[in-house]
Amino acid sequence: MTENEISLAGLFAAFIKIGAMTFGGGIAMLPIIERELTQKKHLISIKELMDFYSIAQATPGVIALNVATLVGYKKRGFKGALAATLGLVLPSFVVIVLIAAFLNAFMGADIIARIFAALRICVAALVINAVIPFFKRGIKNTFTLLLFILTFCAFYFFKISPAFIVAFCAMAYILFALRKGEIK
Repeated sequence: MTENEISLAGLFAAFIKIGAMTFGGGIAMLPIIERELTQKKHLISIKELMDFYSIAQATPGVIALNVATLVGYKKRGFKGALAATLGLVLPSFVVIVLIAAFLNAFMGADIIARIFAALRICVAALVINAVIPFFKRGIKNTFTLLLFILTFCAFYFFKISPAFIVAFCAMAYILFALRKGEIK
């Protein structure tokens, strides 16, 4: 195997580590995925990962799970996609089954309500931590900043369907690139 190749077991191990060590789910996992896959294991480039983030966000499902599937498929085909996806999901599945088994017994306790309140704040911080680097890499010029502002407003204020927003952004950026001569 060359430096950036990985076995099925290696893919599974990489993603089980990501799944076990990341709290906050989906978007909060992105910095951990980036560190593990681009900086430590050198499996994919940051550009490829950003493309995978975009595809994963624009398709149904959890972004981290979609990224795991895409990376696994790129590295080892269908079996790689399965190994990466199972690795990412397994830790959460085990933890949630354990929580579900004991949740009813403790749900009414005041301490549990306080823990959930603290978790919401923690998860919000994790998500913001994940979004800032993504934002910095995505905003390249005045046009992309304007596109970001329009997209944010469409989502936040006007509640426009993400499918329409993704299609609009794709078309707007294609037209922008055509006009600048970046696409022939």
